[in-house]
Amino acid sequence: MSKPPFVPRLRLYQDWLRSERGLAFDSYDALWRWSVTDLGAFWQSIWDYFELQSPTPHAQVLAEEKMPGARWFEGAQVNFARQVLRHVQPAQAAGLPALVSRNEKGQQHELSWPELQRQAAALALHLKAQGLQPGDRVAAYLPNVPETIVAFLAVVSVGAVWSLCAPDMGTNAVLDRFRQIEPTVLIACDGVTYGGKDHDRGAVVAELKAALPSVRHLLVLRNLGGTAGAGLPPHADFTAAAARRGPEVEAFEPLWLPFDHPLWIVYSSGTTGLPKPIVHGHGGILMTMLLMMALHNDIGCSYDANSFGERYHWYSSTGWVMWNAQMAGLALGTTCCIYDGNPGGSKDQPDWTVLWRFAADLGVTFFGAGAAFFANCMKAGVQLSHYPGLRTVRTLGTTGSPLSEEVQRWGTQQFEQLGVPDIWWCNISGGTDFAGAFIGGNRELPQVAGQMQCRLLGCAVEAWDEQGRPVVGEVGELVCSRPIPSMPLYFWNDPGNQRYLSSYFDMYPNVWRHGDWLEITPEGGCIIYGRSDATINRHGMRMGTSELYSAVEALPEVLDSLVVDLEYLGRESWMALFVVLRPGVEFDEALRARIHGAIRAALSPRFLPDQVFQVPEIPRTLSGKKQELPVKKLLLGQPLEKVVNKDAMANPASLDWFVRLAKERSAADDGLA
Repeated sequence: MSKPPFVPRLRLYQDWLRSERGLAFDSYDALWRWSVTDLGAFWQSIWDYFELQSPTPHAQVLAEEKMPGARWFEGAQVNFARQVLRHVQPAQAAGLPALVSRNEKGQQHELSWPELQRQAAALALHLKAQGLQPGDRVAAYLPNVPETIVAFLAVVSVGAVWSLCAPDMGTNAVLDRFRQIEPTVLIACDGVTYGGKDHDRGAVVAELKAALPSVRHLLVLRNLGGTAGAGLPPHADFTAAAARRGPEVEAFEPLWLPFDHPLWIVYSSGTTGLPKPIVHGHGGILMTMLLMMALHNDIGCSYDANSFGERYHWYSSTGWVMWNAQMAGLALGTTCCIYDGNPGGSKDQPDWTVLWRFAADLGVTFFGAGAAFFANCMKAGVQLSHYPGLRTVRTLGTTGSPLSEEVQRWGTQQFEQLGVPDIWWCNISGGTDFAGAFIGGNRELPQVAGQMQCRLLGCAVEAWDEQGRPVVGEVGELVCSRPIPSMPLYFWNDPGNQRYLSSYFDMYPNVWRHGDWLEITPEGGCIIYGRSDATINRHGMRMGTSELYSAVEALPEVLDSLVVDLEYLGRESWMALFVVLRPGVEFDEALRARIHGAIRAALSPRFLPDQVFQVPEIPRTLSGKKQELPVKKLLLGQPLEKVVNKDAMANPASLDWFVRLAKERSAADDGLA
């Protein structure tokens, strides 16, 4: 039975603009230009279209347009949890669950909307009883399971500030983040299952608790069923705290909070110093997520005279901002389908069909993952025609790194063989920094393999050359010249906004520089060519180079190091680590293993380099700064004279080794890597 004709949500929004505002546009480009020209009218339309609620009115949409420091919807009160829980009754009446989850052990659970509300309320009341106040920080060390979403809703419903790290991160990396924000509550798991193995995290949790003196209360999720974390206190049980029942639970409602009240703190690493603790507000995140998820990802698409329950899956760990985006599907009343585990099976038994089988069994309608996942499926020879349940999928979402033409064509052909000839690729590009997307999809625009379809509404995105001039048909720096509501309120503990300003506004004052290479085609399509700075981006998860250096250079054998992560459209990401060793130290497999072990323990296995090289010395500036960007540009094929001024170097001869490597890679790869 074929699907009935549908109306994309972006089309429904345009119909609403015509009927309610008298605004008609003859092209998406015209709509986009209005949205970035009349910011007040556009963002008011988003508020009204999604029927956002506030007990008090806002004086105006944008009180002061500046970056940073724009003031949005002053006077309005919101709460992210309220927006989620307003869907409880209609979704329950339609028989739709809130969450469906599965893990590597095949354990599957379904959580109804009323039960999600009850558990979040019970946990919120428990936290309040422990003294949690609005503005207090709650640190979470949890995997991608329903309890994590319950904890998030509980925390933010009482006005506390959420901050999450994945349990595959090492103790030092987690402490580098949580120490900065001085949490009063720690919610952690006893362990995780990944790659076919149970990983006890009890000792790590004990270390975190001991190293965070601000923590007054610990809650432990027995994720391994009590088989691990034996040293953790049995009274601090997450499940018991969320199991409370009674009239106070039934009567609980999330607080109304100012529009810019802090919602969460996420982390995006630069090339120097500690990870940046980025604070986003309830209202800004709510507005941007609704815009991205509904209008551009087309989640909750309405059929003519037929409604259906969207089943939304975007594979993510809790260390990636796509966890936030997956969870935000609840703000649309969407059923979120979450998987906790390795999407590629295990080391001993690789299996890239895990997520596809999960999606087929659950009837997923939107299937998202990092671009590298789809590339791995293609290389593994996955045949999606073996899983007829995938015929419910109408959208494939990708982000994290550029998706090559070859991989996109492979996926399209796979769905054609399934009998789905019109599969839509919603390729997006954004960042943790503003928890949204700058570039994304429009179901009614043409699809071009290797490109993203459009710039998002409300996002004044351009590609700029070094003189700050917009370019079309050429590669330039991705900038956003006007504010959007989800840009950071501030960085935590950043006097004078110094780190905030230097992170995004150092190159072009008062204009957001995102750190990506972007080309905008004459037709309006967009191509991302990877990072323009030295940040490590492993399939969407960013890590500062300084964190990796701290881990590697703690080894007594390593005197110095430099890392580059090369992304380029259509080619596989390649991360190389260069090390200078103490005299007399042999670079053998044992040392390579120790280097990998140090990175795995301090950061995460996700940040293991593809190759490790011994080099004579690391290129540095006269002031001693490692020259990551020049090395990166050399290895991407740019000529030496265009990437570095040798007169500004302390050791210009050090580049000779890297020039030779660049030539070898060019000869082997016939161009950029």
